[in-house]
Amino acid sequence: MKFHLMQTGVIGRRYELEAGMAGQRPELYQRFLEEMKGYVQLADELGYESYCSPEHHLQVEGFEITNHPGMLGLFVGSHAKRLKAGILGYVLPTHNPVRVAEEIATLDHMLQGRLIVGFTRGYHARWVDAYAAVRGVGATNVAHAKARNDQDAINREIFEESVQVVKKAWENSMFSHKGKYWEYPPEGGSAGHPGYAEFGAGQDENGIVREIGIAPRPYTRPHPKLYGAFAYSMRTVDMWAREGGKQVVFANDLDFCEALWNRYTETARKAGRDVKREDVGAWGGFLILTDSKEEAQALEAEHRWFWDKWFIPHGQQFPNVLIGTPDDISRQIEQAHDRLGFDECFLMFGQGHLEPERQNAELVRFAEEVAPRFATKDAAGAFV
Repeated sequence: MKFHLMQTGVIGRRYELEAGMAGQRPELYQRFLEEMKGYVQLADELGYESYCSPEHHLQVEGFEITNHPGMLGLFVGSHAKRLKAGILGYVLPTHNPVRVAEEIATLDHMLQGRLIVGFTRGYHARWVDAYAAVRGVGATNVAHAKARNDQDAINREIFEESVQVVKKAWENSMFSHKGKYWEYPPEGGSAGHPGYAEFGAGQDENGIVREIGIAPRPYTRPHPKLYGAFAYSMRTVDMWAREGGKQVVFANDLDFCEALWNRYTETARKAGRDVKREDVGAWGGFLILTDSKEEAQALEAEHRWFWDKWFIPHGQQFPNVLIGTPDDISRQIEQAHDRLGFDECFLMFGQGHLEPERQNAELVRFAEEVAPRFATKDAAGAFV
């Protein structure tokens, strides 16, 4: 089994966040980068598979300072020898998908394949509204998805079409696309150039550009491993089953998880894809490893403060929590694995709002006392 680490990007301790505007304090961001580098280097040594970050912008409060997926991915890769950078993920309704495809391909080369990538839909209205790639797109969350309202529908349409465009750009030397929201090249084509005809492709006999291609194409062929980050909607599960993205699930309801696994498998089968259960999804939760019940309660309360103040009002659900002793956590993973059959586990941890010494000890104990029960290490030192 492979184990991935997932940071939230929080920049400060509780008292620093409560002071306000922590996201704009340079000394806190410098500390965040230094702490992040330490976690990356430790994870690299211990055998974790990747170090992952989400994408968020404009977070002046300091809760999620993860505002450039490519640069953060390069930062992770530059401080590790073996560890993969994980981007979970690009919020596609706020990007031109061809530019995303090219940026990921470039980063894939810079890291020589040490990269995994996910795509998400965006639930923060403030920054999704400000960064919207298509006029009219807005953020969505569980409430919008359940209501099946126009805001969720437009976001979903743009997201799904953008995934298709990214994959076209990765998988084809040259391509064109005409969809509801994106068209490449634009209608009527683009102005050509003699060099396109002599050294490239995509230009017709009249000197009009009819196809485009990204440069470079991915280092990993056909592209880096693709994940559907944090699925809660079966419609999103269906989309990823068709498109081939592995789900990342932080739900503690194993009945729901098993229904998700079964839904994905059946939809993939109808789409002509025979998918093994271990390729359907990865499972995980917030890691709280301790031998003390009192410390476990205090740490869970700290994490819940973080969630209650920030994520819950955004419509997010509190994630699964892997809490207790190494034996307790191992039983939780084993029970989920017996139901679902996954071979990858994602672990959120208290990066940023807890002290590094506490977090380092937890990551070491997990790697030494839990991970070996589910995995061995390969020649490079990674759990598999």
